[in-house]
Amino acid sequence: MTGASRARMHQLEREGDRPAKRVNKLLSDQETMIGAVLLGNNLINILASALATQVLTTLIPGPWGVAVATAAMTVLILIFAEVLPKTLAIVRSDDVARALSAPTLFIVRLFGPIIYAIQWIVRRTLRVFGVKLDMAVDVLAAHEEIRGAVDYHHSEGLVETDDRRMLGGVLDLSDMDVSEIMVHRKSMVLLDAGLPARELVDAVLEAQHTRIPLYRDQPDNIVGVLHARDLLKALAECPTGVEGLDIAAILREPWFIPDATNLKDQLNAFLKRKNHFALVVDEYGALQGLVTLEDILEEIVGEIEDEHDTTLDGVRRQGDGSVNVDGHVTVRDLNRAMDWRLPEGEAVTIAGLVIHEAQMIPEPGQTFIFYRHRFQVLRRQRNQITALRISARLDDDSDA
Repeated sequence: MTGASRARMHQLEREGDRPAKRVNKLLSDQETMIGAVLLGNNLINILASALATQVLTTLIPGPWGVAVATAAMTVLILIFAEVLPKTLAIVRSDDVARALSAPTLFIVRLFGPIIYAIQWIVRRTLRVFGVKLDMAVDVLAAHEEIRGAVDYHHSEGLVETDDRRMLGGVLDLSDMDVSEIMVHRKSMVLLDAGLPARELVDAVLEAQHTRIPLYRDQPDNIVGVLHARDLLKALAECPTGVEGLDIAAILREPWFIPDATNLKDQLNAFLKRKNHFALVVDEYGALQGLVTLEDILEEIVGEIEDEHDTTLDGVRRQGDGSVNVDGHVTVRDLNRAMDWRLPEGEAVTIAGLVIHEAQMIPEPGQTFIFYRHRFQVLRRQRNQITALRISARLDDDSDA
């Protein structure tokens, strides 16, 4: 039952297959199902052993009868009650689960009250040792089960690397915040709303983005977002040309979101509001960066390149297998580019990962070895690491 494909059972149930429906019902309360099967299994084995002992001790009086009964039942139970049926169930788990779903469901209903009593005793006993279990303990989280299946099939060569990354990216959305993928405020293109219209138009033409936030007096005071399409339309309709443009009239209302918003919720919000651009602020309302729909999609499908993008921006491969990496490159992007497995939960950028592991702000020239890679700091600007050289995966497990 536990080895049956849940995806196939759900699909068969949708097609009207009654055995598959019973399997899904059993798996919905997996602990009770397993408990009922174990209870029936032990009852049959103990009863069979007791009957065999009684019969054989009548035929062979004394200790020899007990010895023969023990040996015979051990062989019979091992072969016909353990190894043979379980081997068949492993090889053809879906078919066996469907075939035995009806008797198993009957056993579960028959022994259900006894199983709940046993579960209550088990939980009370474990609580004495400090282990607290809820009545609805989920043995396998669905996401981890899917991730494990994808990794397994990838190792078997049945799932390509790009497909594994895409499926993993979908599963990671609910575990990541917008602060992990946003464009930091230091890298944002901001324009002063007080500039003359011609200067704003020239700045928009030079920018690589279609949406540009405008501020007044200070960068944190965002008053609107200028869309290149709106600007083009206003230019076409303005009879006096650029000088007569009223930039304030075509600004779009800025959308502010907290930096703790997870990517799954933000993706749904983008689709619901039909808005692909949001400004990220911290708990004090200070501007931290911006995030777009494309940023979230790139977490699923990888880097989406257009005529303004540079392939592997900030990652330069070297002849010896190492790479020179700009400090602002995210750990996730580097892992995808190099097919590495650096931890993505400790820090967002590769510079942040080095600082986290070193527990200091390193000086240029310092070298560290962790996660089986050698990290050498090449450049540092004030307190920010701007360039590193990272070796290919090392064979030893040394750490520093």
